[in-house]
Amino acid sequence: MRVTLQEELDQLEAALQEEGALVLRALRGCLNALEQSDVELADEVIAFDDEVDDAYLAIEEGIQSLLARQTPVAVDLRLVLAILHDNLHLERMADYCVTISKLTKLVQDVPHDQTLLEGFEEMGQRAEEMIRVALDSFRDRNAARAESLVDLDELIDRANRRVVGHVLSLGGDPALREWGLRMIIVSRCLERIGDHAVDIGEQTAYLVSGDFREFTDASHGPGTTPRDL
Repeated sequence: MRVTLQEELDQLEAALQEEGALVLRALRGCLNALEQSDVELADEVIAFDDEVDDAYLAIEEGIQSLLARQTPVAVDLRLVLAILHDNLHLERMADYCVTISKLTKLVQDVPHDQTLLEGFEEMGQRAEEMIRVALDSFRDRNAARAESLVDLDELIDRANRRVVGHVLSLGGDPALREWGLRMIIVSRCLERIGDHAVDIGEQTAYLVSGDFREFTDASHGPGTTPRDL
């Protein structure tokens, strides 16, 4: 029995939401590993990235298969293109979780600063909220809610700036300074996860209106990947 275009689109959307749930698990895992200096949990997050990658590839292959057999037009074509972009943004979010986990392993025996750890928990909660808002607004085709991601992203950006300022104010302990410098990268990872959530929101607005526009004038750094850190 031939699967209809709408059924295939529904399956791709469902797979995207499932990938988003995997990314949320990875984010919570890497935050817990960092807070608890749990190397074993950090390793689990790193290994778990294979599941996210499998989900990413399955969606990519599903889109290729759909385009080879179906001829989506208008809003259906916009949906396919939006899923294609969102899929990449989610996969990159998971890559940042891997980066945070690797940094956790590198600093396991180095003195930590509790103020920064508390700040990362706050940033992580904001990032989790942004991922949920991005995915829910995409599912509901709610462009107004998607645009609310800009305000949430600003909160993460401010927290990122506070982290940098705090690291620069750390005392003369070389080990603590080393830890702080690595934590700047952690902060940057969380900030970039927020940026990718905003990008998903922009795809929602594109899907609803048919016109692509950035929510703000600030560039999210096209072409930037976790490897650029």
